[in-house]
Amino acid sequence: MNIRDENVLRELNLYPLWVRRDASVAAEHEAAPVVAAREAPAAESLPVAAVVLAPAARTEQAAVATDWPALKQQVRDCTACKLRAGCTQTVFGVGDENADWLFVGEGPGADEDAQGEPFVGQAGKLLDNMLAAIKLKRGANVYIANIVKCRPPDNRNPEPDEIATCLPYLQQQIALIKPKLIIALGKTAATSLLGRDATLGSLRGTVHEYQGIPLIVTYHPAYLLRSPAEKAKAWQDLCFAVQRMSP
Repeated sequence: MNIRDENVLRELNLYPLWVRRDASVAAEHEAAPVVAAREAPAAESLPVAAVVLAPAARTEQAAVATDWPALKQQVRDCTACKLRAGCTQTVFGVGDENADWLFVGEGPGADEDAQGEPFVGQAGKLLDNMLAAIKLKRGANVYIANIVKCRPPDNRNPEPDEIATCLPYLQQQIALIKPKLIIALGKTAATSLLGRDATLGSLRGTVHEYQGIPLIVTYHPAYLLRSPAEKAKAWQDLCFAVQRMSP
C-alpha cells in the first residue's frame, strides 16, 4: 500500500484496522446490526408521502428537457419551488455523463451553493476520500448529483413538495447517464429514489432497484463527519458496491 492510500484510509478511520475480504462482504452485511442514521432531526419523522413523487405533481410541471444542454438550462432557470428564491444558484450535478457510478446526495450546502458544484465542502472532501478508497475519482466514470438542486435554508431537509418538484430533473439525469450502479448517500436520497419510507439501517446491505438499475444505500458524508465511528460501516457499504460491480 502506498502513502496516498494510507492517508485516504486514515481519513476514513479505517487504517490499519480493516482487512478487506471480498468473499465475506455479503455475509458481514447480513450479520451486521441494523443501525438507523439521521441526517437531521426531522428526517426520521418524514411520512412515506414525503418522499414519493405523486403522478399529479408531474403533470403540474412543464415537461422535463430530454437532452443535457436543455436540461441544464431548464434547471438553471427553474423557479418552480420556493427554494430558488433563497439560494445563490442551482447546483445541477457534476462528473462523467456516461458514468457507471452515480452518487446521489440530499441537497446543496453553503459551499455548494457558492460554487455551483455538489459536495465541495468538508463532506465533499470526505466523499472524495471514499471514492479514492475504492479506486474511483470524481469526474472519472463517476457522476455526483443531489435530490434537490437548490440549497434549503439553514441546510434543513428538503420538504415533500420541494422533493416532488425537483426529483424529475434527477430522474432525467439518471435516464441520460444510464449508470450501472446508484449509491444513495443518506436517508433522504434513498427514500426519495425508492419511493418509500424506511430507516437507513434497514436499507443498508441490500441491493435495491431504481428503474431497473441496482441501488445501494450508505451514509451521507455529512453524517459521517458528525459520527466518525460509523465510517467503518460506510466502508462495508463501499466494499459491497465494489463487489456488486465486479464482473
